[in-house]
Amino acid sequence: MRVLALWCMDWPAVAAAAAAELPATAPIAVTCANRVIACSAAARAAGVRRGLRRREAQARCPSVHIAAADLARDARFFETVAVAVEDLIPRAEVLRPGLLVAAAGGPARYFGSESLAGERLADAVAAAGAECQIGVAGQLATAVLAARAGVAVEPGRDAEFLAGLSIRELAAEPGLSDPGRADLTDLLWRMGIRTFGQFAALGRAEVATRFGADAVIAHRMAGAEPMRPPAGREPPAELTVELRCDPPIDRVDAAAFAGRSLATTLHRGLEAAGVGCTRLAIHAVTDTGAELVRVWRCAEPLTADSTADRVRWQLDGWLNRRGPDRLAGPVAVLRLEPVEVISAAALQLPLWGGAGDADRARARRALVRVQGLLGPEAVQIPVRCGGRGPSDQIALAPLGDEPVIRNVADQPWPGRLPEPAPAVLLDDPVDLLDGDGAAVHVTGRGLFSSAPARLAGRYAGTLAWWAGPWPVDERWWDPQAAPGRTARAQVLLDGEPGAALLLCYRRRRWYLEGSYE
Repeated sequence: MRVLALWCMDWPAVAAAAAAELPATAPIAVTCANRVIACSAAARAAGVRRGLRRREAQARCPSVHIAAADLARDARFFETVAVAVEDLIPRAEVLRPGLLVAAAGGPARYFGSESLAGERLADAVAAAGAECQIGVAGQLATAVLAARAGVAVEPGRDAEFLAGLSIRELAAEPGLSDPGRADLTDLLWRMGIRTFGQFAALGRAEVATRFGADAVIAHRMAGAEPMRPPAGREPPAELTVELRCDPPIDRVDAAAFAGRSLATTLHRGLEAAGVGCTRLAIHAVTDTGAELVRVWRCAEPLTADSTADRVRWQLDGWLNRRGPDRLAGPVAVLRLEPVEVISAAALQLPLWGGAGDADRARARRALVRVQGLLGPEAVQIPVRCGGRGPSDQIALAPLGDEPVIRNVADQPWPGRLPEPAPAVLLDDPVDLLDGDGAAVHVTGRGLFSSAPARLAGRYAGTLAWWAGPWPVDERWWDPQAAPGRTARAQVLLDGEPGAALLLCYRRRRWYLEGSYE
C-alpha cells in the first residue's frame, strides 16, 4: 500500500505567526528553554538557526518575533489544514501538528495519479493559508522523509531513495522516533556510519545487541522494510470510552477537564486489557447531532497524559475554528476510540511504570513555563565544576543557557576534600567549643587551639569523634577572589544515630558546610 505524507514546513513558526497576527513572511523564532527549536524562512535568511540561544538569535536578527513553544497552539491552528485535507482525502491521520499521512491509493485513483493528488492537496493547503510539501512512498516512514524532500518515490525504490540520506535524518522527524533517537544517530555518526545505506547494511542481530530496541526500529526504517502495523488485531469494542456532557460543553477549559477524565478512564481499560494504544480516534458529537472525528497516530504508545493533551488540542481546534466549518453547537458526547493497539509486552516501560523520558520532558516544559512567568534566572540547574570544598564544586546556571564553567572539574585540585561528599550543603554559623566551653579556633600553624568537645548552634551536642582540621590557603594573590585562609573539619555528634557534619572555618568563624547521610 502506497502512503502519502503532507508536511508543513516550520509549522511551530507558522502557528506562532498566525497567533500573533503577523504575516507569514515575518521573521519568527520559536524557543523552548531559551533555545530556538523552529524558525521561519525570513529568520533563517537573517542567520537564525535551530539550537541558537534566544539572545544570539535576537542579535543576528533584531526584528525577529520570539514566541514560546506551545503544542496546543500548533494543534489548534493545524486543524484548519487538517479540515482542508479531509475535504479531499478521508481518514487522514495526524502524526503531529504540521504532519499528517493518508493512504495514497484512493486519492490517486480519484484524481488520476499520485502527482495530481499531491497538487490538489498543496492547493487546498495553500488556500487554508499554509505551505506544504508532499511525499509518496511505499512505507509510512519513507513517505514522511520523502515529504521533507518534496519528492515522490517510485514504487519499489524506497530503499534506493533512503540509501543516500544522512544518518541524522533518522532523528529529524519527532513523529517517527522517540526522544533518545538523537543519541543513537550521534553515536552512529561517530562510528563512521554516515548514511541510511551504511546503517541498513549492518546485521540485525548486531544492531539489536549493541544499540537496543529503538535501534532495531531505526534499522528497519533505514532499510525500507515493511513495518508491521502497530496492531495485529482489531481492538475490542469495550475499550472505547464515552462521556455524555450534561450540560453540553462550549468552553475549552471545560473540554480539557472532560478530556483528561475520559483519558484516565480509557487507560485504565487499556491497562486491564494488557494493551497500549498507538492510533486514537477522537469523536465529538454536538447537541444538534453533528459529529466530527480526527485520528491521531503516535510513534510510541500513548500515555494518559499524552492522550489528554491530544484531546485538549483537538477540542480547542474544533471549538475555536472560524468560518462555516466551526463546530455546530456545544459538545454533548465525547468519545475516545483506540483504533490500533499493541501488546503491553512491547511497551518496555521503566521499572516503576510510566515513560521516564516523557516525565522528564513534561517536567522541563513546566520549568520553562515558570521561566516565562518569572524570568530566565528564576529556574537554575546545578553544574559540576572544580574546587576544593563541596560548595565550590557546584555552580548554578539558568535552565537552557550554556553553562559557564569557572573551574575545570577533572584537574588535580590538591587539598580537595576526599570522598564521600556531603549529601546536603548548608551554610549556617555554629560554635565549636572545647571541654571548658571555650571557643575553638584554627591557629596560624593549621591546628586546633584546643581539643573540640561540643558543638553549639543548629546542630548541638557532644562530639563522639572528629577529624581535621585541613587548612586551605588559595588565591592569596587575588584580594577580590580570595576567600582567605580556611580550614575544614569533620565531626560526629554523640547519639543514635549521630549526625555526621562538615565544618568550615573562615573569617575566624565556624560554619556548618554540609551534612552526611
